[in-house]
Amino acid sequence: MSKKLAGKVAIVTGASKGIGAAIAKALAAEGAAVVVNYASSREGADRVVAEIAQAGGSAAAIQGDVSKLSDIQRLITETVQRFKKIDILVNNAGIYLASNLGEITEEHFHRQFNLNVLGLILVTQEAIKHMPESGGVIINTSSVVSTLSPPGMAVYNATKSAVDNITRTFAKELADRNIRVNSVNPGLIATEGTHAIGLVQEGVEAPPSLGRVGEPGHIASGVVFLASDDSIWMTGQTLYLTGSAG
Repeated sequence: MSKKLAGKVAIVTGASKGIGAAIAKALAAEGAAVVVNYASSREGADRVVAEIAQAGGSAAAIQGDVSKLSDIQRLITETVQRFKKIDILVNNAGIYLASNLGEITEEHFHRQFNLNVLGLILVTQEAIKHMPESGGVIINTSSVVSTLSPPGMAVYNATKSAVDNITRTFAKELADRNIRVNSVNPGLIATEGTHAIGLVQEGVEAPPSLGRVGEPGHIASGVVFLASDDSIWMTGQTLYLTGSAG
């Protein structure tokens, strides 16, 4: 049986751990050659690449802080030099910083918007230059907070609301190039990050109506769907993967 993404080349930003790592491995399992982008964790990125190779896939770790244009340009250049094209871009890199209204600073604001929003825009600008005439796929990682708007997270919530809007706008702008643009909006997922900040704790009952916290693989399977021809008639949409009916 042929794999859904055989012959495709994918970039996953922020793929050294957590949801990004799961996405990279899932895309590779379906036949895509995957660029595992990382900002600082070379060890984590190399581990993901090794796991992909061990499973018979193709991957390369490429460093780049996607809040910086020069790093983005190098990331894209090195990807094309190695794999010749870009078919799939997963804008997964992001940062979460909590602050109540009285604690928000310029640095707090710009650090999140520069990566979560501006970085996503700049990576997309550069990547589409190398997508084939036949089209491509862009998938943005947003969050359920864009609609839930929990307290103490105003800036982060705003960045993810921006991602949702950008997804719909870019889908319209890129439709004539046959580039589909969609987003995934995860709910609470057990990752190194959510454990570190206390959002996921052992022995604490999970809030989703399915009765458990999600795993990175739950999001990765949704990304594979959006990257493949299974979603060929889908663009400008948000796929909510929250474990909740509400």
